[in-house]
Amino acid sequence: MLITTPSGLFCPDGGFHVDPWGAADLAIITHAHADHARFGARRYLTAGPGRLILAHRLAGQTIESLAYGESRPIGGVTVSLHPAGHVLGSAQVRIERAGEVWVVSGDYKVEADGVCEPFAPVRCHRFISECTFGLPIYRWQPQAIVAGEINSWWRSCRERARTAVLGVYSLGKAQRVLSMLQGDDAPILVHGAVAPIVELHRAAGVRLPPTLPATKENAAAFRGRAFVLAPPSALASPVSTSPKLRSHGLASGWMRVRGTRRRSGIDRGFVLSDHADWPGLLAAIDATGCAEVGLTHGFVDPLRRWFDERGMPTTVYQTKFTGEDAEGGAEAGAAAPAEGST
Repeated sequence: MLITTPSGLFCPDGGFHVDPWGAADLAIITHAHADHARFGARRYLTAGPGRLILAHRLAGQTIESLAYGESRPIGGVTVSLHPAGHVLGSAQVRIERAGEVWVVSGDYKVEADGVCEPFAPVRCHRFISECTFGLPIYRWQPQAIVAGEINSWWRSCRERARTAVLGVYSLGKAQRVLSMLQGDDAPILVHGAVAPIVELHRAAGVRLPPTLPATKENAAAFRGRAFVLAPPSALASPVSTSPKLRSHGLASGWMRVRGTRRRSGIDRGFVLSDHADWPGLLAAIDATGCAEVGLTHGFVDPLRRWFDERGMPTTVYQTKFTGEDAEGGAEAGAAAPAEGST
């Protein structure tokens, strides 16, 4: 039902691509991270909650949307979109033809984060799963524990009169961390790349605490008290203030590996990912009831071996997606497979 082409996954019976990285007539977009949502298609279709963000990132393009669970005939197949729990508007793509059902997961996580619609398993015959953190070492703590760690760090920074600067991706991770912060009215500053995405979340009804722009003036006025959210690539910008007056952190699933923390040159690493960990991948795939698994981007080989040992047929789909490292280049380090976003 899906084949790999130079532009990415293509459904011949429907005449559309899923998250193409090349030219396409119709592109069904699972979410608005830069490695999945690219220019080059004539038309775009995405889940309703993510339409405004996709329109922001692909300005001037023709973008339609479907409500979660709404079905649409496209060519010889029927398509519907279902929550992936990755970021606001992220979707799994369900494709049905003559009673056979395939699902493309896009990127997903199985823990509800309070910012986007939680992951909803979709029963299918073949499930095409991402593998960003497809190694047994990657196991996440509950979000509430990580939230406690981040808030404790911020309190410690204020006690030492240091500005807390946290590297986060502008879509997904930034809003997720923002929803966790408890600063007793201490100011939260957001980088210019983060601010418009925060406002689009608010427009979609997501409740987030007040923020101010992370300008030089605000950074100076609130030095030693503020919490700054900035893309990883901006951690060394003037907003970060003097090295003696700030503490740098990074929120990423790659922080699970100590060597990655050391190479990142940061003061604190927080293990927080918008992708499923190893147990989450296995649980999500099992919940679909699928008879065949497709694997794509990330640590494909360990998952393929795991399923091969259990007699589950697997197919690997080559991709240009980058999982949790595409949008700012810092979720990362050498430990990351070549891959997209927080």
